Amino acid sequence: MSQPRSRGRATRRPLVASVLALTLLSALPMASRPAPANAAPPANLAPVSISYGLPSRTLVRGNFLSYNDFHGAIDPPTGSGATVNGTPAGGVEYLATSLKKLRTEAASEGRRTITVGAGDLIGATPLISAAFHDEPTIELMDQIGLEISSVGNHEFDEGVDELLRLNRGGCHPVDGCQDGDGFAGAKFTYLAANTVNKRTGLPILPPVAVRLIGGVPVGFVGVTLEGTPDIVNPAGITTVDFKDEVETANKWAGRLKLLGVRAMVLLIHEGGAQSPPPSTPGVSDCANFSGPIVPIVAGLRPEFGLVVSGHTHRFYSCSLPNSSGAHSVVTSAGTNGQLVTDIDYTLDRRTGRFAEISARNVIVENGVRNPDGTWQEISPGNFVRNPDLVDPGAKALADKYRRAVAPIANRVIGRITGDIVRDVQPNQESPLGDVIADAQLAWTASNGSQIALMNPGGIRASLPYAASAGDEDPGEVTYGEAFTVQPFNNLVVTQTLTGAQLKDVLEQQFPGFNGQTAQRILQVSAGFSYSYDTTRPVGDRVSALALNGAPIDPAASYRVTTNDFLANGGDGFTTLRGGTNRTIAAGFDVDALVAYLGAGAPVAPGPANRITRLG
Repeated sequence: MSQPRSRGRATRRPLVASVLALTLLSALPMASRPAPANAAPPANLAPVSISYGLPSRTLVRGNFLSYNDFHGAIDPPTGSGATVNGTPAGGVEYLATSLKKLRTEAASEGRRTITVGAGDLIGATPLISAAFHDEPTIELMDQIGLEISSVGNHEFDEGVDELLRLNRGGCHPVDGCQDGDGFAGAKFTYLAANTVNKRTGLPILPPVAVRLIGGVPVGFVGVTLEGTPDIVNPAGITTVDFKDEVETANKWAGRLKLLGVRAMVLLIHEGGAQSPPPSTPGVSDCANFSGPIVPIVAGLRPEFGLVVSGHTHRFYSCSLPNSSGAHSVVTSAGTNGQLVTDIDYTLDRRTGRFAEISARNVIVENGVRNPDGTWQEISPGNFVRNPDLVDPGAKALADKYRRAVAPIANRVIGRITGDIVRDVQPNQESPLGDVIADAQLAWTASNGSQIALMNPGGIRASLPYAASAGDEDPGEVTYGEAFTVQPFNNLVVTQTLTGAQLKDVLEQQFPGFNGQTAQRILQVSAGFSYSYDTTRPVGDRVSALALNGAPIDPAASYRVTTNDFLANGGDGFTTLRGGTNRTIAAGFDVDALVAYLGAGAPVAPGPANRITRLG
């Protein structure tokens, strides 16, 4: 869109100086369920629109496209997560096509598009990405036109140093460049305003970015949730602190405003949820909306007209009040690249502020319809893909990695008797959680292990009975499926705890005990059992601890196995740091699961009855 010339030197020089200052400011901290029988055509999520009542003259029109929590979902999701409200969605070559289509639509209206993200692009990724330390995802994000993203907690799964390598490029320090060529790093800009180096006090990556839209500067501040240290392996983040989201965002907004920026976007890896969740794509009004993002937005400066959020894997597009009593548009595009948030806005060239913002979520459709409008399925949750919706460039790059990983991913490693799901029962125990804990107990038998505990957040998918790849038969489990369940490559640690310490670990599953802030029920191995009652006082909620029917003796010692994420205090289980006589088993946690699934007869779902909930 052509813009009028500046009226004179007095108005031109400050703008140039401001842009230069903003550039330097940004660079300074950088470190070196199935479809229903009568399925309707796919619908987009209802738009939200806010007008700020600013003068309508000299308006500049723009467009943002956003997504979050991609988690390396290069291949279209399958199984129970394959659809968004009945529409098969996702896959990077389909995401690329959706983005191109939306950019073309925006351009036809005279809008320049900027594509942004809200963290967790990487981490907890399928084997196709994780086998190459998530380099494929970074390259594909560049391929499909991502420009700016905040970091999320999963960006830190392999530690700060690895995040910085993925940002700047270079081969992995241990595994090298496994795909046979170099790795150039991210061309898009990662923002990490509230992740600061303990020694220097500076953000480890740029805190802000600025883009000129028709001559009007728009500022972007990127943050992850302050609670990131509680949900990543502490060993990888010892050099950094994670600062308060609101304080950090407002600080950098203040600095941007001093440099002439009046329109700002917060890219934040934190979010909320609507209760009950929207039942159809046409409902997205944030009724009964709650979550950490609500007080965060309430504390933000009014310059943040738009907040692109994530982390909760929910979709929404609505408005929430900010510190001025006005409203900010708040969005989230769910997860796995199955939605794109299409955000149109106008800027007032005179004031530099947002004049209007509207947002809607668009489904990244990938399926083929039958004549009756239903979706064609190969097997439940595995849909026929529409070749007309494939972006050739993204597919070519993704296929490179699909070919490279196929021999590993499609190898059959064991059998199961039926679906083993991660969904928890009313007691918060899951059949798959039991199986994983049993696998780790068996894996560490030579280290004297008696009890194994597994964090539920480390179980990323269910194990399907149906065939899903290659020549796999129903009931067979491939390495790729096992890895999708446990993609973090955690070590398996066995240590000695007293019975009293073990009880404290279990008490720490509930908020209020020893610093715990959330309820997280650990999955437990066969032979171990206990009861809990959430109505009891803090520190007295766990009872009847027993091992093979014998009560746990507070003074006795027990060998307890966990992954190293838990052993180092992850998920707030700091009591586990106090164990003694640590032994680290060979291989990773996924190796324990692979060995267990292939050890003999087909594995049945766990009974999910080892934990008793009393209230």
